[in-house]
Amino acid sequence: MSLSRIVMRLARNPGTEFAGGDDHRGYSLTAPLTADAKLDATTFAKVKAECGVRRFSPDEAAVDGRLNHRGKQWFFDYDDSAPVEDEPLYRLGDHRFAVGEYVTVTDEDGRPLTYKVVEVQPVG
Repeated sequence: MSLSRIVMRLARNPGTEFAGGDDHRGYSLTAPLTADAKLDATTFAKVKAECGVRRFSPDEAAVDGRLNHRGKQWFFDYDDSAPVEDEPLYRLGDHRFAVGEYVTVTDEDGRPLTYKVVEVQPVG
C-alpha cells in the first residue's frame, strides 16, 4: 500500500482574479493512487488516517486537513466538528493525478477553481 504526495497549483481561471493562475496557491495532498493514477478508494479505507491535505497561499497561513471520502464524493475536510464537506472536489475519483492533469476544487466561497497537478512522488 503505497501513498503518493501530490502537489497541485492554481491554474489559469479566466473570469476570476486568477485569470493567469498563481503558482503560490494550491494544495499538497497525501493519498493512495491506482496504477492508472486515480484515487484508490479501496486502499484509502485502510490508510485513511495517513491521508492529508495542506492548502497554501501567499496571503494566509497554510491550513492542514484530511482527504475524505463518502459514497462517490471526495472532499477536503479541515474541521472535524462540522458535518459538511469543507471543499468538495468535482468528480475527483474520475481524475488522473499525473503531472500535467487538471483538477477542480470548490473553494471556501463556493467557487470552482482549476488546479494543475505539478508533482507526484511516492511517500517513503
